[in-house]
Amino acid sequence: MKFFSLASGSSGNAIYLGTESCNILVDAGISAKRICEALQTEWIQPESLDAILVTHEHSDHTQGLAVFLKKYRIPIYASAGTIRYLRHMNSLAGLPGELFHTIGPGSEIRFGDVKVGCCGISHDAAEPVAYSFTDGTHKIAMATDLGCITPEIVNHLSDSEVLYLESNYDRYMLLAGAYPYSLKQRIMSAQGHLSNEDSARLVSHVLHDRLKAIVLAHLSKENNMPDLALLTMKNELDGAWNFDNPKPRLLVAPRDVPMEALIL
Repeated sequence: MKFFSLASGSSGNAIYLGTESCNILVDAGISAKRICEALQTEWIQPESLDAILVTHEHSDHTQGLAVFLKKYRIPIYASAGTIRYLRHMNSLAGLPGELFHTIGPGSEIRFGDVKVGCCGISHDAAEPVAYSFTDGTHKIAMATDLGCITPEIVNHLSDSEVLYLESNYDRYMLLAGAYPYSLKQRIMSAQGHLSNEDSARLVSHVLHDRLKAIVLAHLSKENNMPDLALLTMKNELDGAWNFDNPKPRLLVAPRDVPMEALIL
């Protein structure tokens, strides 16, 4: 399996996962032009995509969707709540109904040799979800845009060799920053985002000896810094890693350019 983010952050998110038998895009929160350019850096043709999985309807996950779909007509998969919202977006009006497919929390769907799992998350959206991917040998799981850790999320992430996790904000930077108090409260709420400390705590619940990489994602431009997020996670691993295998690599998904591709 090949996995990489095309972009990550409040200005736009998109992720690619593929094997020899399938190509999947998760979210389309950057322009269609940028999606195509990022895919082609890895020799992936946009028309080869089998599906676009949408985590939720917020613009930083969907703003490039309409233009991309009108050109390539790739099937969309999302929760029922997200599909209902997308179908009412003016920019998606006129697209044929057969492009839209529902995948509910707790369900699975297969594309080629990859089984996709879907998990409900807590965020201020219609019906947000996170996805996991396995080819029967390897597993990659992601979880961003969630305000709290739940048993379902822990189970969703368990046994993954690659974790793609939100590490949105540093609490002290957020509290001292210029955001209005109501926005700070929304970000820190159970339907907001995970802080660096929250992300490290989540990882402590899912550590295992085959974990190879942790990608910190959706970092706030205003309320976080890559070095802070990495240090918080490194400190967690230094204290909690009790296996003979080397500790997993720590990476930050860049905001505006594709990250290096991870291959399992």
